[in-house]
Amino acid sequence: MPPPAAPAAYPPYPPTPARPASGGMDALIPTKNPCALIAYYLGVFSLIPCIGLLLAIPALILGIKGLSFYNQHPEAKGKAHALVGIIMGGLFTLIWGGLMVMVLVGAAMHA
Repeated sequence: MPPPAAPAAYPPYPPTPARPASGGMDALIPTKNPCALIAYYLGVFSLIPCIGLLLAIPALILGIKGLSFYNQHPEAKGKAHALVGIIMGGLFTLIWGGLMVMVLVGAAMHA
């Protein structure tokens, strides 16, 4: 007589509210709040000189949209990602924008 077949490691049960499809990854990566996630990445990459201002402004805008979405749908997660996007986007908008203004004023004074 052959040995019994081993049960499948992960049975293909459909997701339910008690058993979400995403597991615990939504706590780390808010896939249901794309504005917050994109704001986070744009905020982090706004550290890069020369393109930082181009990334910081959208990070600020998308961070605000992501935080607003989180406030309406808390189950979507992403509050921390949205806040990082807002803080870094706002900070680097001021820094890179201020540097750009100083360079332009300096160039205009020497011309």
